[in-house]
Amino acid sequence: MNKVDLLRMSLSSLWRRKLRTVLTVLGVVVGTASIVVMISLGLGLNKSSMEQIEQYGGLTTITVYPNESGYSYTTYSGGGVMIESSSSSDSSSNEPIRIDDAMMETLSQIEHVEVASPVLSISALAKQGIWEGNIYIRGMSQEALEKMNLEAAEGTIPTSEDELQLFYGNTVITNFYNARTQQYYWETGELPEVDFMNDPMFVIFDMDAYYNNKYGGTDENGTPVPAPKKYVVPACGVMAGGEEEYGENSSYVLCNVNALKKQLTKAFKGKAIPGQPTNSAGKPYKEIYYDEAYIRVDDMDHVEEVQEQIRALGLQANSNVEWMNQVKEQSRSIQAALGGIGAVSLFVAAIGIANTMMMSIYERTKEIGVMKVLGCDLSAIRNMFLTEAGFIGLIGGAIGLVLSYIISAVINFVMKGMYASGISYIPIYLAVVALVFAVFIGMLAGLFPALRAMRLSPLAAIRNE
Repeated sequence: MNKVDLLRMSLSSLWRRKLRTVLTVLGVVVGTASIVVMISLGLGLNKSSMEQIEQYGGLTTITVYPNESGYSYTTYSGGGVMIESSSSSDSSSNEPIRIDDAMMETLSQIEHVEVASPVLSISALAKQGIWEGNIYIRGMSQEALEKMNLEAAEGTIPTSEDELQLFYGNTVITNFYNARTQQYYWETGELPEVDFMNDPMFVIFDMDAYYNNKYGGTDENGTPVPAPKKYVVPACGVMAGGEEEYGENSSYVLCNVNALKKQLTKAFKGKAIPGQPTNSAGKPYKEIYYDEAYIRVDDMDHVEEVQEQIRALGLQANSNVEWMNQVKEQSRSIQAALGGIGAVSLFVAAIGIANTMMMSIYERTKEIGVMKVLGCDLSAIRNMFLTEAGFIGLIGGAIGLVLSYIISAVINFVMKGMYASGISYIPIYLAVVALVFAVFIGMLAGLFPALRAMRLSPLAAIRNE
């Protein structure tokens, strides 16, 4: 019996018993759809969590902070934190470990570090007509700004290291309020009439002097604090996105760090820049120290390794890797639990296939006997029943997959308000594996009936009525 005859006889046998075949296939449909949809929920939750992590900090980024205490923080295998002194001398106090240009050079030399950028931040007051707003300016290296894939709705990212140019996040506009009514966007529901790109923006960097002057403050000599200078700072671009679309940089005003350093040096000439350390006499250091460092690793598999090397320098390093590992662990648990529930349905379908094939053997006993008497190979008889069971699994699996995609689409439509990317996700590999698994389960369920048919006595089978 060749393969064509085998397929023809198997399909013919299934077609002769339409109702029984349909009912058996229906069990496989329900089982396949159940297990695919259940696993897709776990995959969807994992995918949604990963996208959220990517949106709020990324999977390959590390945020490095100075260590003002002088102690290094090292994680150990138990998942906790061990504090170690970074000072080699017991007699001397622990010196703060700050981030300067020399430290940035050291960080950039660490293996697998793709981008190492200093981050210099300062709060400022922006004014345009009757609108005022507190903005948070973050200066970063030109390389980092270019590789952060910042999408601009207007203009472009900062390009000058000499002139300060501001790139406004898409939610920054909601920080502005009407100076006459003192009402913010979230009180009125109406966006401030602020045009970052076309109207001049006045920026006050010395916030302490501004408020002291506004409310009649005086210096140590009792002299009224003069109003600080206002600077017209041009905007180079506005980030894409709505006023309520939050992302990693949506609430910041970004700029080139070197341009910001020059501007702050001019604005705070002879005074300490807010956030900068001072010596014992309260005088600022000549060098500007950075608030943090932005590190991007070439692959997320190396994040923990790089993070530990940074901590070994005495700095504090945070990343989303711990959150990501927890999400993966929870996702695996959810997928196992939901997949197990779906597997029960497929197991019940396998019992149905086995029952159908056993009934088929009892009904076709005489046919099997005739085939044996005519010299048909035993393996051909076995393969015929296995092929029938495989066809049931294939048809049921294919229909079950179609049903899975429909159910997944309905779930995502209903839950679209809670999960932007959908709570159910069926990748191609899951569909292929589910179809192959359905065929495998069908053939496995039909194996015992096939062996039973192969072992039937030819004479006893022919005499059977």
